[in-house]
Amino acid sequence: MESLVPWFAATARDLPWRRPETTPWGVLVSEFMLQQTPVARVEPVWLRWMAEWPVPSALAAAPRADVLRAWGKLGYPRRALRLHQAAVVIATEHGDVVPGDVDVLESLPGVGSYTARAVAAFGYGKRCPVVDTNVRRVVARAVHGRGDAGPARVRADLADVEALLPADEPTAATLSAALMELGAVVCTARSPRCAACPVRADCAWQAAGRPEYTGPRKAPQGFAGTDRQVRGRLLDVLRGASEPVEKAALDRAWSDAAQRDRCLDSLLVDGLAEQLDDGRFALPA
Repeated sequence: MESLVPWFAATARDLPWRRPETTPWGVLVSEFMLQQTPVARVEPVWLRWMAEWPVPSALAAAPRADVLRAWGKLGYPRRALRLHQAAVVIATEHGDVVPGDVDVLESLPGVGSYTARAVAAFGYGKRCPVVDTNVRRVVARAVHGRGDAGPARVRADLADVEALLPADEPTAATLSAALMELGAVVCTARSPRCAACPVRADCAWQAAGRPEYTGPRKAPQGFAGTDRQVRGRLLDVLRGASEPVEKAALDRAWSDAAQRDRCLDSLLVDGLAEQLDDGRFALPA
């Protein structure tokens, strides 16, 4: 798998959070934004975000309403509030420096095992297995000869990747990024480009005749008509308003009153909106 390192150096996408000048804070921001969100949608938002809030303390000092407006249409806006909370902790408890230790990173609001490992590897160049869907697919095919990885097995997946990483920390960190890149652009789920794969000669899946994956698959998630869509419509109204809005303005965003009110209540519970004493609604202060 170490042949992936020169391949990555020659062909990797030029993503701004991969550039040498990017700080661990920039890596952390990118990982929050990239969760369940395509790179093409994240890149312009990340660039604006880092220009506005280049260090955690800058974001920590920002009103939550500004944070939610800057998050825009990336989706799952609770991530924006969790990132804001993490910035407060980093600024007040860690000297405005993103920690490099995985356990300490996992103690931050909104930071789970994957994000902590990604920051340690890509922000600090540490030898730390980082496993996402793309990496799991590459390992399932190249190492185990299966068409796909199937349901996650956290310990086994981490052990599989750990076994592939060289002892040298910078090389290991680069290989972790290369495994992700391979799964994202070559060893894709539906149309793998095996002819372009740098590890094709050693791929167990190729050697086995590329058998079809027959295990359980996640059903694709729809969006139209879901509560996620309704919540997004309501937040669009609040983000686009220069002052608090009357309930009638939110009512116009979605015709199904019961679903609309349920979603508005959920936004209030999640801290993504607030109702003022005069009955109007706004983004949180």
